[in-house]
Amino acid sequence: MKNSDNSIVLPVHQTSETVRKAERYQIDDFKKMIRSMNLKITDQRLLILSSLHDGDKKSGERHVTAQELFEKVSVRDSSVGFATVYRFLRDLAANELVTEVRMGGHASRYELTPKEHHDHLTCTSCGKICEFENEKIEELQSQVAKHFGFRLTGHVLELFGVCSDCQK
Repeated sequence: MKNSDNSIVLPVHQTSETVRKAERYQIDDFKKMIRSMNLKITDQRLLILSSLHDGDKKSGERHVTAQELFEKVSVRDSSVGFATVYRFLRDLAANELVTEVRMGGHASRYELTPKEHHDHLTCTSCGKICEFENEKIEELQSQVAKHFGFRLTGHVLELFGVCSDCQK
């Protein structure tokens, strides 16, 4: 949505919602991901992906740390170790099926790589991450790339600041 001065207006971010809608994956999507990595489909891997997809239902956060994911998985299957969760996350990230969001001072957070591109705004105090899409920012990035003679093949934009809760 645009204002009369042609500036972009984003929806107000509430505690448990994101600016973009969550994508829904099915079990067949998880199986395709695992197959694409030339790995055997196991109940443990499916559980890890399913738990990552669900995120933290209490907070509505879809970006979880390896520890948070391990804790979710271990509630459903105590035989899955932290090393298994962490190694599989690293493999998923290396295959660009999971996106790792890093921020100094906080543990890396992971999300299933979305089908549709989005960017992040991360609180440097509490680590909360807001997802957003903005066509004007995308256009500017393309203009910068063109100016320097680049053809964009992808990008990651992460803005840092202090969220409204931490400013109180």
